[in-house]
Amino acid sequence: MGALEGEYYRGALDPSLDQELARGIALHRAIDAFTDQHPYVAELRREFPASLRRFAGILIDLGFDHSLSKQWHSFSQHTLGAFSEQVLEVLHAHEHSLGERSRAMLGGLTQHQLLTRYDDWAMVAASAERVGTRFKRGNPLRNIEHALKPLRPRVDDTFARFYPELQQFVAAREPG
Repeated sequence: MGALEGEYYRGALDPSLDQELARGIALHRAIDAFTDQHPYVAELRREFPASLRRFAGILIDLGFDHSLSKQWHSFSQHTLGAFSEQVLEVLHAHEHSLGERSRAMLGGLTQHQLLTRYDDWAMVAASAERVGTRFKRGNPLRNIEHALKPLRPRVDDTFARFYPELQQFVAAREPG
């Protein structure tokens, strides 16, 4: 829940928030900060065309989603489909705790089964285009497949080096 709500929740965490949800949002923020400041990610960001560098964080995040989906079997004994079903079940059970934008995203996750579709590289560009609709001055992420395609091997390589470090970072933050 924190991963989804963390995409949209802004500002300081309200003390009245469910404690587990607040912890999840805080973890999401810590993961984003760790990722954005990591030397591997900074190196990859510099390889993006100048016109897309401003959006490289978003595009790297989506590219990493693709890399994780392709390599899912290396990180989990459960299938990606089973994981997606479990996540959606939890999110729907606690939908009342989510903000309006998170609930809207949950509808899309459910309707289009997005969590299971990132193994297809085309989802990276399609998701980037959807994210780009949030910008006020047009969509700079429309039709970027041609610009992203040459970066795909570097995204996969960076993910393979980065993800074990991210796992260690998260494990160190987990209680108990």
